[in-house]
Amino acid sequence: MNLHDWIDELSDVLDVETEVDEGLILDLARNAAQNVQKTAAPITSYLVGFAAGAGDADPEAIERLAAKAQLLAENWDRPADAPDPDDVDDEVPDDSSVDHSDDLFED
Repeated sequence: MNLHDWIDELSDVLDVETEVDEGLILDLARNAAQNVQKTAAPITSYLVGFAAGAGDADPEAIERLAAKAQLLAENWDRPADAPDPDDVDDEVPDDSSVDHSDDLFED
């Protein structure tokens, strides 16, 4: 079985009718894997596909979405093991001895 057969069979199983530019997707995945980290490849492909589906994108729009993701991956400057700059490592106070049974909480 070749890639085209796999795409056709998977599309049938998933009940989707779409044209797949496998070269574009493979280039995008390779770029994300090399510039971000290996596990970014399938996630990047999924998110571009999700964005394309959510926006009912035509082939040109899909290329634009992929180009945006490609550019982000090419300019990615954080190594895979770099800490997330949004993570905060603040001390969490231990209040296990405090009785919170009468506290009111909003939903």
